Amino acid sequence: MAAVVGSRAPAFNLADQTGTKVRLASFKGRKVLVYFYPKADTPGCTTQACGLRDIAGQIGDTVVLGISPDAPEKLARFDERYGLGFTLLSDPDHAVADAYGAWGEKRMYGKRYDGIIRSAFLIDEQGTVSHVWPKISPKDTPAELLSALGGG
Repeated sequence: MAAVVGSRAPAFNLADQTGTKVRLASFKGRKVLVYFYPKADTPGCTTQACGLRDIAGQIGDTVVLGISPDAPEKLARFDERYGLGFTLLSDPDHAVADAYGAWGEKRMYGKRYDGIIRSAFLIDEQGTVSHVWPKISPKDTPAELLSALGGG
């Protein structure tokens, strides 16, 4: 089942770039952007992450959580290299991506394979999904977040 507008956001407890477990429930009372990206330190994912980093001063206390199948060590290098300053979470078995509907069939060069479908979800202060952006482009993610928060 995918996360849809009006539904309860699927809970998770994943390791961040330092290896510390992070629970979605710990952000109750704050808006949370949960976005799924295929692979740290690749061109599209870097564009997306740096775009979100660059609007950090415009989103108030909204939490940004980036989720990929990458190991915490790789996430730490990605964060350090670009000075992202937000939490990156490791979902190696893609269980959380599955729960949000961000895992599925993709095609590249005529080949079909399963992978992360770049998607973003805004979760309100009560833990309800308020916005869903399936198959979002890396460059549109920051603008869509600002628009949803009323700042763009």
